[in-house]
Amino acid sequence: MSERPDEDSKTEDATEKKQRDAIEKGNTPQSREMATLASLLGATCILLFMATQSTYGLTGNLKHAFVHIDVIKLSNSADAINIMVHFVGKAGELMLPPLLLLSLAGIAASMAQNPIAIILERVRPQASRISISQGWKRIFGKAGLVELFKAVAKIAVVISVCAFVLKMETGRIVNSMLLPAGSIPGLVLELCAKLFVGVMLASLVIVMADFAWSRHKWRFDLRMTKQEVKDEIKQADGDPIVKARLRSLQRDRKRHRMMADVPTATVIVANPTHYSVAVRYQAGVDIAPVVVAKGKDLIALKIREIGKENGVPVVESKSLARALYTAVEVSQMIPAEFYHAVAELLHFVYGLESRQENER
Repeated sequence: MSERPDEDSKTEDATEKKQRDAIEKGNTPQSREMATLASLLGATCILLFMATQSTYGLTGNLKHAFVHIDVIKLSNSADAINIMVHFVGKAGELMLPPLLLLSLAGIAASMAQNPIAIILERVRPQASRISISQGWKRIFGKAGLVELFKAVAKIAVVISVCAFVLKMETGRIVNSMLLPAGSIPGLVLELCAKLFVGVMLASLVIVMADFAWSRHKWRFDLRMTKQEVKDEIKQADGDPIVKARLRSLQRDRKRHRMMADVPTATVIVANPTHYSVAVRYQAGVDIAPVVVAKGKDLIALKIREIGKENGVPVVESKSLARALYTAVEVSQMIPAEFYHAVAELLHFVYGLESRQENER
């Protein structure tokens, strides 16, 4: 009862991070019926293209053994072992291609659903795998009922297909009693191939339904509560309080660096009460004038104060100060439309410096 409210509160779809973590731990959507269909397809290919040749090959070996039975040495256990090894080797040669085909079919079915990955989490011992209560839930829970429904559906499909094929081939089966014995294996092989093809085609519906169900159930089981989604977003984006503190520290460091560059300025353009923009231009070094610091209100006053302490001229120009503050960021060159206005200020500053030197 304690788990029910928690399950009911899981109303949100799983985030991409949770889906990715589940896949990394080996929790992937998997349709077992697709592997069964792949095995049926492989078995059908074996019956249609390989069974006849394999059967004739094995029959030829047995026939050769019986025809030349008088020359086969069978006087001791070593001879018996040699004969057994010979026939086992021949049978292995005939069975190896079908086994490889069935193995490849199973691997292809798994790869079609999920990429191959080595996941050690799947083989890690877990108490839930040997828990009686968990096993009881798996058998009699919703997943167990779905598996029971699929098993009943598969049995019904096999019985229906077999009944249909046998009914259609009743005449040939009855007439086969009048045919030579050598034609019976071919008839049996043909009937088996038809049964396999019929079951495989009929199973397509079950496979598609199971494929869709497996993915739906996987997403349903990964659902999250609203609080879990919020916690994950907070973890991914960072704590807002910490982020705000970091931004504040970054602004402080940026401001300190900016204030440290004020003494390098050539002129400070100021609006008497609100804006200050420190501009540097060194002939032969700067391609164009560069804004080394800017600010308004208290920061503007601090820029003017530092500039005066370091002998940087302060020129009041309300419109130019406001325009530079708005259009140019710190450490950027001024745009071309400000060249004329800034050049006049620099010319004024250079002239002022020249007059001061002459007075000295």
